[in-house]
Amino acid sequence: MKRMKWVALLLVVLFVFSVALSGCAPKTQSKVIKIGLIVPLTGDVATFGSSIQNAYNLALKQINGQVAGYTIQTVVADDQNTATQATAVATKLCTQDKVSAIVGSATSLTTIPISVVCEQYKVPFVTPTATNTKVTVDNGVRKTYAFRACFIDPFQGTAGATFAVNNLKAKTAATMYDQGNDYSVGLKDAFDQAFTKLGGKVLDTMAYTKNDTDFSADLTKVAAEKPDILYLPDYYQKVSLIGSQARNLGVKAIFMGGDGWDSSQLNWTAMDGSYFTNHYSADDPSPQVQKFVGDYKAAYGSVPDALATLGYDATQIVLKGITDAQSTDSTKIRDAIQNLKNFQMVTGTISFGPDGNPVKAAVVLKVSGADKKSTFAARIQP
Repeated sequence: MKRMKWVALLLVVLFVFSVALSGCAPKTQSKVIKIGLIVPLTGDVATFGSSIQNAYNLALKQINGQVAGYTIQTVVADDQNTATQATAVATKLCTQDKVSAIVGSATSLTTIPISVVCEQYKVPFVTPTATNTKVTVDNGVRKTYAFRACFIDPFQGTAGATFAVNNLKAKTAATMYDQGNDYSVGLKDAFDQAFTKLGGKVLDTMAYTKNDTDFSADLTKVAAEKPDILYLPDYYQKVSLIGSQARNLGVKAIFMGGDGWDSSQLNWTAMDGSYFTNHYSADDPSPQVQKFVGDYKAAYGSVPDALATLGYDATQIVLKGITDAQSTDSTKIRDAIQNLKNFQMVTGTISFGPDGNPVKAAVVLKVSGADKKSTFAARIQP
């Protein structure tokens, strides 16, 4: 009996000891990769950020939040569409959050300073929609960690001018632009140069600042000059304001602009009959486009705009880079993205050249005020 008590006591001791050891043993952790998302969730172009974030979330949901054996942890930052805030949040993502890659941002105004930060800390990023050339190349120097899913401003401005001359038979134009916005300046320069080269005449070029709200002086001049085209290379909230004032002052010109017009909050009445260059049309019958449109509508109850579509493509580029690299190492991911060839996206098949820019066609959309939508008008090849 005494022996049995000792055996029982020994078993109890062994049990307690084993429990203690199991409590001290290191637990196996799932592999995690951090991906940053920088978009304007507040500020003057908040709809851009919302569209991109929706598409980003859809892309991750479709792969159950897993890539290359890693669980994806998203770090979201709001750049408020200001250069100062963009620099601050990009620095935080690179230095504190230690993200392996970044999707974002939406505008050239914020993405250019983000590119400087990412180059400094060697973190690759893919902007869905920032079209200014300085995002990836500045003064002839390639920013080796910068990529984009969209075409660039020189092509977009040229495409707009080509459509104006060849399709609308325009002979004269005037331009109004935000002198403090690289996006607006770049589009204006490209349009003016191409329009003139194609035989058109630019009657006037007028600059304003981001905070201006009264354009009556410039628009009175435009009304008197009677150009065929008034080119407005700015974002939807500003062109809506200018367009409304222009019509009230008797401007009869056809309005034209760039992809910054693409928003559900465009003033459909004022901008009715206008045209703008963009990256895709939801009317495109290609299987890739129609599948994405269907998936997005099922998730969010609306047709995706170009911001959403390019947000989805930019996310796919980052995910493909991680898959090919099979690593969380930022430089390896960067190299994998640079080496992408004939990668099929919603907006087309891309390969990255040495400048980090894809070569893609542009579409021109016509604004229909009655329907509150934009419809396909033409495709302009590079």
